[in-house]
Amino acid sequence: MIRAVVVSMADIGRDLEGTVLFRQNVERHVAYEPAEVRRLADEGRVDVVVVDAAMPGASALVAALRQDPLTRSTAIVALGRAEFDFAHLALLEAGANAILPLPPGPDWDDRLTRLIHVPARREARFGVDLAIDGGLRSGQRFRGRALNLSVHGILLECRQPLDVGDDLRLVFAMPAEYGGVEGTGTVVRQHPPHRFGVEITSVDGDGRLRIKRYVESSPGE
Repeated sequence: MIRAVVVSMADIGRDLEGTVLFRQNVERHVAYEPAEVRRLADEGRVDVVVVDAAMPGASALVAALRQDPLTRSTAIVALGRAEFDFAHLALLEAGANAILPLPPGPDWDDRLTRLIHVPARREARFGVDLAIDGGLRSGQRFRGRALNLSVHGILLECRQPLDVGDDLRLVFAMPAEYGGVEGTGTVVRQHPPHRFGVEITSVDGDGRLRIKRYVESSPGE
């Protein structure tokens, strides 16, 4: 059973009907402030907290949840009603894992399911060739180092200043027979001073399958 907490001052249940949050294996709760989410987390595991981005103080609420030991590792998703803007950046910087749109789109359930079921992650130490993909710095190239890797994300260390929301081209080679990977990613978290959490948004060819094999392999392989 998946336990989900929806935090909103408005009734957004109708917007979420038909999504993964309304499946039979999901236990839904409604809260209005961090203390209520903490009480629910104290009663049992909370798999995902869904925060209405339009709610006053949404960024502060996300930051409070991320700082609380009971919800620090919980997936936090913000629901936005507009195109990506600076308010969404503030939510990501506060600790939200992703911004999902309202009304839900075709990839909505897939993205939320991936966040609820956090994929295996493996420590990794190899170089990554990077390039800014879009904006005034588009095409700017630099190099970083992977610190850990999952099918859907990578923790990078690099000296190049990056902002939450930056889109990147990624090229890296995994050890041994797992081969090289090319794809795109978006910076979703900053870890001062020089570390950045990147969501891998697309991978060329069978790259995700090879990442999965590498992550699930034994360290000595």
